Amino acid sequence: MSLARIFRDHTQRRYIMFGGKGGLGKTTFSAATAYWLASQGKRVLVFSVDPQASLSDIFERDIYGKGAVEIIPNLYAQEIDADSHIKAYQEEIRKKILDMYGLDQIPEEIESYIQAAAAEPAMEESAIFDQVVDIVVAGGYDYYIYDLVPLGHALYYLSMASVYDQWISKITALREQMREYEQMAARFQRKKELQEDQILAELQDIKYRIQTSSGILTDREKTAFFFVVVPEEMILIDTQKAAGLFRKFDVPISGYIVNRVLPDHLLQSPNLPEYLRNRYVMQQNYLDKIDSIFGDEVLARVHEMERDVTGLPMIERLAKLMFADGAA
Repeated sequence: MSLARIFRDHTQRRYIMFGGKGGLGKTTFSAATAYWLASQGKRVLVFSVDPQASLSDIFERDIYGKGAVEIIPNLYAQEIDADSHIKAYQEEIRKKILDMYGLDQIPEEIESYIQAAAAEPAMEESAIFDQVVDIVVAGGYDYYIYDLVPLGHALYYLSMASVYDQWISKITALREQMREYEQMAARFQRKKELQEDQILAELQDIKYRIQTSSGILTDREKTAFFFVVVPEEMILIDTQKAAGLFRKFDVPISGYIVNRVLPDHLLQSPNLPEYLRNRYVMQQNYLDKIDSIFGDEVLARVHEMERDVTGLPMIERLAKLMFADGAA
């Protein structure tokens, strides 16, 4: 098996996700995959749901909070600005309070509550999730490549769709019941039929958007999730645990990519430092272990590069290493 072959054999998979512990190379792999697909004529959006996003650094472009920015023909990148989304949500709440109660300004105690709520970590997660839903529902691309947050946050992110869906379903059911009673009372009292229920319509729209997004996350036909690992003991242990948890959420795991592998030609150097020689030997043991555990689910081994992957020339080099055996 290989990464290129996965894309060739499963052309219907349009939602690509890279996950793993922080600092393993998820963002660079996301960028390189987007570059590889775009170079073959696919319209691609790579976007980061990590508040500590670094797509701007990798592409050497200021894209944070600017929506989808064209990097090269067919390749667009986006870093989600959760803070702006939270501020817009705060303004919406203030406006509704002012309109509802006919106030000239927000009472101090209510403003304090609005500010405190916005500082909660869950608010940032919710803002990110909401923007991801907007991106997916809007459509317009052949491929969507998610640069996911580190594993612990990613699991929370994946569970949010289920939590939101259950909550919206309960609220919608209650609203529909209220609607029925109101309609019955209006007919009994021969009053004018009720106007369209905007609250119910809004709830149903939110439910549709959440179902669309969560459906993608667990769609084995349309979604490919790749774990990024490095040949180290703790990373291997954590990845196995995370893979088990992801399966509980029915997230389709398509394979594993091993990053930062020391190349064999190092051993040919007569002046190779002893610590590098020892590290190479250690890696070989873990690479054997990775092959034993994951077998043909290991799709690529990517060599340690001599410098950080930033700028299009380095991204192109990385793409060639990841997709070494051909075109999609």
